[in-house]
Amino acid sequence: MKTLLTERFALYAMVLIFSLVVAFHALVLLGIVPFEMVWGGRLKTREQMLQFETVSILLNLLMLAVVAVRAGWLRVRVHPTVLRVVLWLMTGLFALNTVGNVFSINPTERLVFTPLTLLLALLCTRLAAGSARATA
Repeated sequence: MKTLLTERFALYAMVLIFSLVVAFHALVLLGIVPFEMVWGGRLKTREQMLQFETVSILLNLLMLAVVAVRAGWLRVRVHPTVLRVVLWLMTGLFALNTVGNVFSINPTERLVFTPLTLLLALLCTRLAAGSARATA
């Protein structure tokens, strides 16, 4: 997998994807994208949407920061083992999210976000399995 998927590609792809996901969730918060399209189509009220989308944006920004630290773009001192553990946790999160998206009652979420979370799981795996040094 290391020769098929470089660390540099994984870093740039994840920054792009996380940036687009944050923008997407911002559109949900603004009401431009209907909230029935996220969280498996299970949100019932605007208040639920505000809580869940806020958490989603914060988590995606945190994961974006983890990738930026891994790339060496964000100069924060983090022990390489901690960074590796966080990337493995992100891998698990995206793998579970992929399963959740498969069972979404919203067809768009099922068709668009299932492959996206699977891709993120693979990209996180690549970074977690790679060297802990900055590579971008």
